[in-house]
Amino acid sequence: MTITHDPSRTDGAAKPEPVVEEKLVVCSSCDAFCPAVAKVVDGQVTKVSASQNPIFNRSICLKGVYAPKSFAHPDRVLHPLRRVGERGSGQWEQVSWDEAMDDIARRLGDVVERYGPEALAVATSQWNTSVENGSGRRFMNLLGTPNWISGVALCAGNTAAVNRIVYGWFPWADYANTNCIVLFGHNPKRHSWTPHYRNIVAAQKRGAKLIVLDPRRSESAERADLWLPLRAGTDAAMCLGWLNVIIAEGLYDRDFVARWTVGFDDLAQRVAEYPLERVSEITGVEPDLIAEAARTYATTHPAVIPWTPITDQQVSSTSAIRLHCTLRAITGNLDVPGGDVFHPFHDDIVIETDLEMHEALPRSQKMKQLGCDAHPVFTYRGMEPLEEATQQVWGRRYANLVTGCYMAVPSAVFRAMAHGEPYPVKAFFSLANNTVMGFANMQLIYRGLMNQDLVVVHEHMMTPTAQLADYVLPGDSWLERPALQDGFGWVKIVAPSDQAMTPPGECRSVFAFWVDLARRMGLGEHFPWATLEDMLDHRLAPTGHTWESFRDTYQVRIPQMRYRKYEKRGFATPSGKVELRSSVLEGFGFDPLPYWRAAPQPDDEYPLAIFTGYREDEYFQTGQRHVPELRRRRPEPLLFVHPDDAAAAGVAHGDWAMVETRHGRCAGLVDTQAPIPPGLVRIPHGWWKPETPAGRDTLSSAWMLSDALLVGDTADFVDREQGIPHLKGIPCRVRPLDAAASFGVQEAREPAAGMQEAPQQPAPVSV
Repeated sequence: MTITHDPSRTDGAAKPEPVVEEKLVVCSSCDAFCPAVAKVVDGQVTKVSASQNPIFNRSICLKGVYAPKSFAHPDRVLHPLRRVGERGSGQWEQVSWDEAMDDIARRLGDVVERYGPEALAVATSQWNTSVENGSGRRFMNLLGTPNWISGVALCAGNTAAVNRIVYGWFPWADYANTNCIVLFGHNPKRHSWTPHYRNIVAAQKRGAKLIVLDPRRSESAERADLWLPLRAGTDAAMCLGWLNVIIAEGLYDRDFVARWTVGFDDLAQRVAEYPLERVSEITGVEPDLIAEAARTYATTHPAVIPWTPITDQQVSSTSAIRLHCTLRAITGNLDVPGGDVFHPFHDDIVIETDLEMHEALPRSQKMKQLGCDAHPVFTYRGMEPLEEATQQVWGRRYANLVTGCYMAVPSAVFRAMAHGEPYPVKAFFSLANNTVMGFANMQLIYRGLMNQDLVVVHEHMMTPTAQLADYVLPGDSWLERPALQDGFGWVKIVAPSDQAMTPPGECRSVFAFWVDLARRMGLGEHFPWATLEDMLDHRLAPTGHTWESFRDTYQVRIPQMRYRKYEKRGFATPSGKVELRSSVLEGFGFDPLPYWRAAPQPDDEYPLAIFTGYREDEYFQTGQRHVPELRRRRPEPLLFVHPDDAAAAGVAHGDWAMVETRHGRCAGLVDTQAPIPPGLVRIPHGWWKPETPAGRDTLSSAWMLSDALLVGDTADFVDREQGIPHLKGIPCRVRPLDAAASFGVQEAREPAAGMQEAPQQPAPVSV
């Protein structure tokens, strides 16, 4: 939708008046996707501001406000670049799109012919999929490779898959109607997960209670009615304690449990193993406070436990996520107004799951998906037992919610890239995904990238991953293309995002990349759309709208919600009920009941615990470090350390220091003023410095600053069912930064003895 304020005109000899327009857009500077307004002057976006539509609570953050500066940066990649020196040498030549795509198609064809289609792996990002429109997975499924990975393996996508195993879908918190909100470590703020923050504040204003579980006294903890400062990585134990109280005191919905769950008696026996004294010993929270929080949640109806990235990233992640599901279900808060609600498939637009053509990938190829043997949960193998029930309840065999239900396991992909086990991966595409820094074990990822026959990166800036590529292709931005934000199959809300300006240089969308490559690889008949607008016309055809008419009619399209949908067709699980005892996990040889498992603890050599992944207001993941206004606000990565721990380590507030684990090390500035408990070190995610020297030896300071260097994927530090890494409570130590300390490519050598990477086969399950 466009609003034109001033038409171009001349007045005698005066200069023409500028053409000023407003375009309604959806900000994609992070994964919150806030509707916004772009001010366009003579074809260039000069300002992004919050939508004044009251539905959206005027949500906008720093990252959205400074997006025009980000995309106008003089170092933005504007033309296709081809490597001409050794990989990582920093030597490039500009080529045409046709030259680049011809060579990429030829070299990919050679890899497929020699190693098979599964030798291609692709990493992309959640916010990038809003413009892919299923084209990436469509290409891969038609080609024959299941090896797609994404950061959602550590954040929401894995949660979606685990939720499906329990009750067949992934619910969304109904903040607008709830009376109680429980945040497990999640800390939405004014400039971070902004819509969630505003929804929580609005709920509190009308009387909703807020319970926060977080080791530190976060901003959300400051506003909470109850704050439980649990130890990092003990979420599952805390949930078992809550369930102990709720079941022992009869605070559960007996009718729902009797009619709609299986395994309740077995669950009750398991939670009886976690009396409050034991849970208090594990979590560090007083028994009375645990009981009070459990009672408050169970008796304050309706209540929500929103998704949280914290529980996604622990050695007991699968169990902890299942326990969130269990709490929602047995307290009567599932798919009810003000509770955690199921948004079904969109019924009148073509959904991305269908566009991805999962049915085109033969089962034999699905079972080659890397990591699916040892850690099946979010892979094709893990989701296969749900297909018939998903068809019966939701009308389709495949449900790729949040794009996280049919992924390869990232660490298994990187091992195949580096070592060729269980088979070689020799071509790797990284699309709007700074892969080398985006997952655990950066050292392994580097080795994998250096062992490829073909690496293609589609990006805005010369990221550390792009510095290791064979081709860097210039990507467009969310201000430079039309898009349809459809909630990733998670939320049944559709919002169009208008194209506010023309992409600079030769920047193109990732959708155009996939269509172009498909035609060169003989798959063109399956990609009949000439433009992104053609694809959007196709997706919106069931509504009776074209892209243009839909864009001009709606700023957002919100469906009428129906509740307790399970009463009509049951739950999309093998039993048709909420599986408190999981038949799916039992079928794979895992414990069918949730449990808590301790990760390795601090010791004399590594006396502290590190909590990685702190999200700063100014940045999202590894992005935006090149924006001057944001860097002035947060110029360096901060290590949050308790004053007593800092003194013991010989460092002071404002000093540069080094954090070390048994796997790796990184540096940052010590901050002893943040609210951090003794024994815990909290560090930010995704630091590199675009202004510093590039190339494999430095990776623009990523070898010195990236938190991905600290985290390994040994068996002790991965969730058994998913294979995702433990990021919340790794033993570490803090040391002064020696002026002679060297950081660089030597950090990525093969692991030392005793530091073997995660095994291919699952470890025995124990409680």
